[in-house]
Amino acid sequence: MSTAEALDAAYRACEEITRREARNFSYGIRLLPPEKRRALAAVYAMARRIDDVGDGSLPTERRQAELEHIRTALHRLPADDGGDPVLAALGDAATRLPIPMAAFDELIDGCLADVAGLRYRSPEALVWYCRCVAGSIGRLSLGVFGVSDPGASGLADALGVGLQLTNILRDLVEDRVTGRVYLPAEDLERFGCGFHLAGHRLTDPPERLAALVRFEAAWAERWYAEGLRLLPLLDRRSAACTAAMAGIYHRLLARIAADPLAVTRGRMSLPAPQKAWVAVRALSGWDRAGEGTARRDERGEALRKPVAKRGMP
Repeated sequence: MSTAEALDAAYRACEEITRREARNFSYGIRLLPPEKRRALAAVYAMARRIDDVGDGSLPTERRQAELEHIRTALHRLPADDGGDPVLAALGDAATRLPIPMAAFDELIDGCLADVAGLRYRSPEALVWYCRCVAGSIGRLSLGVFGVSDPGASGLADALGVGLQLTNILRDLVEDRVTGRVYLPAEDLERFGCGFHLAGHRLTDPPERLAALVRFEAAWAERWYAEGLRLLPLLDRRSAACTAAMAGIYHRLLARIAADPLAVTRGRMSLPAPQKAWVAVRALSGWDRAGEGTARRDERGEALRKPVAKRGMP
């Protein structure tokens, strides 16, 4: 097999991982032209590998060592990919496009926090985690898109925080069962929620849980409002890709805000036809569905002044 053939096979492997493991992500990535689509698939395949190690069942020390091994391998690119197809594709993409490879270090740092079982006392601490595990992907994507605007990085971070907060709300019970609690301890105390379990159910009074989830959904909505300002800075295909991915999660957030206790009854998701519709619509203009899910609540001024209260950019 020639070098070119081996590289094509490496990219195909990354695209297959993306199709198989990240259906929400793949709806957007399909909208990119071939070179950018292949490069973003390589970015995702590596991000997925890192995440799988962090969420795996190996002992803590083994997972930490494996994550550091991946970090070292990434630092060797593009000179040495070790014959690994994902590393080969990513190394090639990084030579063709201005991908900020250092962002993978932040992703690994976020996964190491998961492995250590880190919990977050304040909203600002949780924002750090969201920027590591989701904002980093946004910044890596900007490199694939070829965006040079100096303000784009902060907006990609903000959109990543909104996406990750949506994930956290969606997986509230599933994460708690595995021992993970992401929501700020300050907020749990504020709403009188202990997040104790009886089987796979949270025992907090439903009205308290509902108020807490609405509160966090409103906060996430503020991050979307900031992050979606990124779209006009992107070319049409890149904006469509981003709008499709963000639109799926944004619509999910709207459903959570409308029925906050639904997250305690099972894993929420959008039906495949709705996801496809969001992707198609993104081609004709970014999807703003879900705007307005932020609501005035007892935080009051915090919603209007997120810089002081919620670490917004």
